[in-house]
Amino acid sequence: MEKQEDVCSKFGAVAEPPALGAKLGIALATVGELPINGLRIHLDGTCGWFIWGGGEASTDPDFYQPLHVAHVAEYLPSVEPYLSLPPGYRFQIADGYEDVWFDPTLLVKK
Repeated sequence: MEKQEDVCSKFGAVAEPPALGAKLGIALATVGELPINGLRIHLDGTCGWFIWGGGEASTDPDFYQPLHVAHVAEYLPSVEPYLSLPPGYRFQIADGYEDVWFDPTLLVKK
């Protein structure tokens, strides 16, 4: 949790950790691909995080699988420090590379 607060502070964001027992969407088929990408939206029933590896995310409805936040470390431990970034944030990480930014389009309800 301390690392999550450090990341939020570093990027000027107010920490909004996922609720205990919350789920996120993860593209398990892309685990191991770089860079690792994440974006967080407001979404009822989940914490709003969607995480995938490689280039662009697929629009296939089966691209993401639900996963409890507590289990993300088993698949992608390097994303844990970013999970308290609030909705509207994105990140992209790879070996020696980190980019975090606010994307207001993620907050627009469709």
